[in-house]
Amino acid sequence: MQQFNIHEAKTHLSSLIDNAVKGNSFIIAKAGKPMVKVVPYSFQEPEKQRVGFLKGKISVPADFDSIGKNEIENLFEGAL
Repeated sequence: MQQFNIHEAKTHLSSLIDNAVKGNSFIIAKAGKPMVKVVPYSFQEPEKQRVGFLKGKISVPADFDSIGKNEIENLFEGAL
């Protein structure tokens, strides 16, 4: 992997980026000490979430709206 000092990298940045996009990663160094590695960026489109993807896999009971109704009423009325 090639290494370039900051001054050289600034001078040839466009061509270095073009080479990195083609898969030729490189390192930018300061006073000969490696500081950063430049690699091509690969963006992957996030998978779209589908509405209704659980259709047919779960079921809601018919009395869903009244589950625990008596217990809740008793809590509000103070009768346990």
